[in-house]
Formats: sequence, structure tokens, C-alpha cells
Amino acid sequence: MCLGIPGQITEITSEEMLMARVTVAGVSREVNIACIVDDAHPPASCVGDWVLVHVGFAMSRIDEEEARRTLDILEQLGEVQEELSAMRQGAGA
Repeated sequence: MCLGIPGQITEITSEEMLMARVTVAGVSREVNIACIVDDAHPPASCVGDWVLVHVGFAMSRIDEEEARRTLDILEQLGEVQEELSAMRQGAGA
């Protein structure tokens, strides 16, 4: 199953390439933030944002409460383990 998993942007790694580091349940990975930036919300303002991450892209911003509820539900369903394993494998690449 492919799904968007909530994570929090902890740093901007490249403003020019629109890349940021996102942490999901203690796992950190670099993702593309092109889908969530615009003139009103530039890359520098994304640090601290909660986002839905899917295949290396931050697809949308969500609020922290929604992120935590979603992570809780995913953990209960056991889905998050598969996604975290995939992120860990991708982080080593």
C-alpha cells in the first residue's frame, strides 16, 4: 500500500533544489518540498511544518494534531513499520 506518512521538517538542506530534512517517528530523510512552497510560504518558513511525505516528496502541509492522530492510527494498523523500513533503506542510498 502506498500512503502519505506524516513527518516534521527539521531543516532546509537546499533552498535552490527545494530539499529539506524530514523526521518521521525518529527516522530522518531528505525530501523534495516543491509541492508545499510558494511566494507566501518560501522554503525558509517550512522548518517546523508537519507534512505528508510520499515517495520522497512533501505532498501537503498538515497540522500537528492531524499528524499525530494519523501516526497513531498507522502504528495501530502496523502500516507505519513498512513505511519506516522503506525510509531507512532510502536514507542509506
